[in-house]
Amino acid sequence: MSRKPLTRILAAIGVVVGLLATLVVLGGMSADAEANGPAPHPDYLVNIIGVDNAKTNDLDDTDRRTIFVNLEGLSRINLEESEEFQVLDGNGTDKDGATLGLLDPDVDGDGVLDGTYSVHVRALGTPGGSATISTCAEIVDLGLDGELSVKNRRSLIDPDAYCTLEQYDVNLVRNNGRPMWGNVTQELLTITFEVEITVDDVTTTERITIPLFDDRIEGEFWEYNNNGLRLVQVRFTLND
Repeated sequence: MSRKPLTRILAAIGVVVGLLATLVVLGGMSADAEANGPAPHPDYLVNIIGVDNAKTNDLDDTDRRTIFVNLEGLSRINLEESEEFQVLDGNGTDKDGATLGLLDPDVDGDGVLDGTYSVHVRALGTPGGSATISTCAEIVDLGLDGELSVKNRRSLIDPDAYCTLEQYDVNLVRNNGRPMWGNVTQELLTITFEVEITVDDVTTTERITIPLFDDRIEGEFWEYNNNGLRLVQVRFTLND
C-alpha cells in the first residue's frame, strides 16, 4: 500500500474517533453537536460539578458560576425567572437543591420560545460517566377542557411534579476524544406533556409544549440524574 492512501485512511479514522467523542444524546439520538460551539464567547457559562460528598457550606453567591451535584444519583436544580443569568444557590447536593436564575424564554407569553437565547451543553473531565437532565414542573392548569390524564412520568425527586417526555431528556455521555457542544434549547427551556382528554366518553391524546415560567406550570426545575459524570458545562448565549 502506498503512503498516500495510508495517510488518507488514518485521517478518516481520526474523523470517526472525533465523532465518537463526548456526545449529547437526546432520547437516544445524537444531537446536532458543534465542535467549536455556537459562539466564541458565551454570555453566561455554568459548570455543573459532580462530587462524592455533599457540600455543607453556604453557596448562596450570585457571583459564582458553579453548581455542585451528587456524583451518583439525583440532584435538583431549581429554575427561577430572573433579569439576568445567575447562580443563586450553588449547592445541588442538599435537600433544597441548587437554584439557577434564567431569563424568561417566552416574554410575549404566546406559549412559544422567543429565540432570545440558546442553551448548549457538553460533558468534560476524565472520560467515563453519564448523566440525564429532565425538565420538570408542577401543573397549575393546562387550559384543556374535559377529563384529563397526564401520561408523563412523575419526578423522582418531587412526586407532585411531572417531567418532560422521555424523548426530550438530555442524556450526556463522556467518551474519549474531543468534547462537543450540543444545542439543547428546546429540551431545557420547555416541558412537553402528553395528555389523554375525555369528553362525552370520547378519549383523544394531545401533546402540549410549555415554556419555562408559563402560568400553566410552576416550581420548574432540572432533575439531574448522575452516573459518575464529573463535569458538565451549560452555556447560555444571547441571540442577535
